[in-house]
Amino acid sequence: MIEVKKNQICGVCPGGCIVDMTFEDGKLVSQSAAKDTPFGRICARGKHAPEILYSKDRLTTPLIRVGEKGEGKFREASWEEALDYTAEKFKRIAGVHGPQSLISHAGRGAFEQSVSDYLCISDPRNKQTASFFEPLGSPNAASVGSLCYCSFGVFAPMTTFGINGPGILPDIDNTDYLVVWGSNPATNSPPFQFYKVLDAKKRGCKIVAIDHFKTDICNRADQAIYVRSGTDGALVLALIHVIIKEKRYDSSFVENYTHGFPEISSYVEAFTPEYASTITGVPAETITELARELSSQKKAALLMYTGLEYSNSGVQTIRGTYILWALLGMIDVPGGMLLQNSKPGKRIVPFEAKTVDVSRIGAKEYPLFNELTGASQFVKFPEAVLEGDPYPLKGLLNIGSSITTSYPGVEKFEKALKALDFFCTIDRYPTRDTLYADVVLPATTYFEDQSYQMYPTMIKRRDRVVEPIGEGRQDIFILHDIAKRLGYGELYPANETELYEMSFALQPELKEALLSAENGEVSISPAPSVYKKYETGGLRDDEQPGFPTPTGKVEIFSTLLDEYGYPGLPEYMEPKESPLSQPELAGKYPLVLNTGTRIQTTFRSQHLNIEGLLAIQPNPEVIINPVDAAQRGIVDGEEVLVYNSRGEVPYYANVTDGIPAGEVELNMGGGSIYQAESWKKANTNLLTDVENRDYISGFPVFKALLCDVKKK
Repeated sequence: MIEVKKNQICGVCPGGCIVDMTFEDGKLVSQSAAKDTPFGRICARGKHAPEILYSKDRLTTPLIRVGEKGEGKFREASWEEALDYTAEKFKRIAGVHGPQSLISHAGRGAFEQSVSDYLCISDPRNKQTASFFEPLGSPNAASVGSLCYCSFGVFAPMTTFGINGPGILPDIDNTDYLVVWGSNPATNSPPFQFYKVLDAKKRGCKIVAIDHFKTDICNRADQAIYVRSGTDGALVLALIHVIIKEKRYDSSFVENYTHGFPEISSYVEAFTPEYASTITGVPAETITELARELSSQKKAALLMYTGLEYSNSGVQTIRGTYILWALLGMIDVPGGMLLQNSKPGKRIVPFEAKTVDVSRIGAKEYPLFNELTGASQFVKFPEAVLEGDPYPLKGLLNIGSSITTSYPGVEKFEKALKALDFFCTIDRYPTRDTLYADVVLPATTYFEDQSYQMYPTMIKRRDRVVEPIGEGRQDIFILHDIAKRLGYGELYPANETELYEMSFALQPELKEALLSAENGEVSISPAPSVYKKYETGGLRDDEQPGFPTPTGKVEIFSTLLDEYGYPGLPEYMEPKESPLSQPELAGKYPLVLNTGTRIQTTFRSQHLNIEGLLAIQPNPEVIINPVDAAQRGIVDGEEVLVYNSRGEVPYYANVTDGIPAGEVELNMGGGSIYQAESWKKANTNLLTDVENRDYISGFPVFKALLCDVKKK
C-alpha cells in the first residue's frame, strides 16, 4: 500500500448523487442532504442509494517517491516543489535523449471536457491545440484510444463513409426496427440513448438485440440472438449473403453510391447461413429470417458502441455492419442511419504546430492508426521503453489512467513503468501504476471542478458542487502549471477565468451567454433535418454529391485500407485463440473468455473503493452457465480461479443461464492497490494477451480468448 496520510472525500452513488460529509479523526461528524447532479449515470437500484459512500484513500497532497520503485513509499511535498521537480526531470530527459523520448498518456479519468479539448482527445481530426509535449518537439501523445472506441468511432466509419463515428447516428426517434448489436445502452457512457430505446419500444418499434450473453437490452428486446464472442463478422457476412442472393438490396443506392459491390458479392458466396452457423452458433434459419425481416423494413436503424472492437477483425466487423445498412439503402433516411459531416466551430485559438522529424511510436506497425488519430499507439509503449523500438522512451506523464488495469501484458507494462527515467501521474486515487511513479499529483473529481460540458444541442456550465478535497487541483490547471515550467504555459488556462476566456476565445458571445445563464445552460439550435445529403453535396467539403471518401461513394471495398496494405473488403478472421483455430489449446482451456462488459457499480477501474457501491456487488464475478458450473462442481457465489496459459485470477462465481454454455464473462477493473481486497486480486488482464491484436487498429483482443474455471 502507499504510505501516505488518508483523508475524507465526498460520496457518490450510481445515480450521480453526492453527499457532502465532514470527518474528524476518521469519524463522520456531519452529512449534508444529497444533491442531484446533471451528469449522473443510471442508478443500479433505480433510486438514490442510501448508504454513506465514503473512501479514505483519496489523494489530497502532492507526493514524491522516497523508496525504490514498486515499494510505494512517498513523502508529502508542496505543489511548488513537486511541479519544479517534475519539470526539471522532463527538461533534462529532453535535453539528454531528445524530446521524442517523452510521451503523455491520458485515460478516461482525464475526459473532463476542458482536458479533452486541450489534449485533443475527443476530436483529433479537428485539432486546435498541441499535444502535451509537442511544443518541446515530441510527436508522442497517447490515450486509452489505443484500446477503446477508435475502431468503432474512427477506423470503421472513416474507411467506409469518410465520416467519423459521432457523425453516424441511428434515427431511434423515427425507426420501426432497431438492431442493437454488441451494445448495452443502459451501461454506455453516457447512456444518452437508453431512454430513446425505451420510448421507441413503447411506441411499437421492434427491438432485436445481438450479443454474446444476456444483457439488460436482451431482456427488453423483442428478440435476442446470441453469437459466439468474436464471430459477429461471420454473422454479418451471412446476412449480406442472403440479401444479395435473394436480391433484397436497394439496387439504385448500390449502383449509384457504393464502391465494391461486385467484390463483396463474390466474397460472401461462401458465407451461407449454414456455414456461418457452424462458426457463430446462431441457427441458420435464424440468420435467414433476420436477413429477410430486416430487408423488408422501410425504416430500420442500427445501434452499436464499442462491443465489436475486441476481436482479431474488429474494424472489419464494424465495417460489415455499416455495409449491410448501405446495401439496404438505409443511409441518411428517416428511421435509418443519419449522417452529419459538419465540423464544430473552432473555439480555441489554434496552436501553430512545429515540424517534428521523428515518427510516433507504433506508426510503423499501425500506420492507419497514426494517420487517422494523430496519436501514438500505446500498446507499443513497453517495446519503446525496454527495447528502444523505434527509439527509447524515457519520460511519461500519465493523466487519469490506470495503465496496469487497462492494458494486457500487465507484467510487461509494469516492467516498462519501472524502467522509465521519470514517471509522473495525475489522479484522484492511488492506482497500481502509482507504485512506480516518481511524482503523484492529486486531481479533483468532476464534483469539485468548475468547467463546462458540450452536448450536441447544448453547452452546460459545470458548476462546482463541493469544494476541492485537500490540496487537489483541476487536471487542466495542473497541466498549465507543468507547461509553464516547460516554457509554454500560455497554451493552457491557469485558473477558472482563463478557462472560460481561452476555451471560448473565438466565440466570446457563447462564453458570455454560458456565464450569465441562470441555469447554466445555453441551447444550440440544431440544423434542420435534411435527408439524403449525399444527393445534394451536403456531406462533402467541396459540396459535390456523394460521400467524403476517395471514390465519393460508400466504400464496400475500402481504397484507404487498400492503400495502407490491408484487405479492402470486410473480411472475417476467426479469432486467433478459439475452439476452432486452436482445438488443442481448447482441450486444455475449453471456455471462451470475454472481459470488459460494464457493470453499473463501477466505471472501468473506478469506484471499487466506495463502500456503498461495493454493498451492491462486493466481489468481482465470473459469469458462468449452470451446465459449465455443474461440470466443475462450482456453486453460485463461491470463490473460484479463472485460468489459462498466461495465469490465474480469483473471482466469485455468478452461475446463470444468462450466458450460453461454453462462454464466461469476467468483470474488469480490478487490480489497483486502493480497491476492496477481493478486487485488488482480480486483474483480468493477467489473462489477456498484449500480442493478440486487431491487425488494423492494434486494439488488444479482450474478448474471444480461451480459459477454464476451477474451484479455488
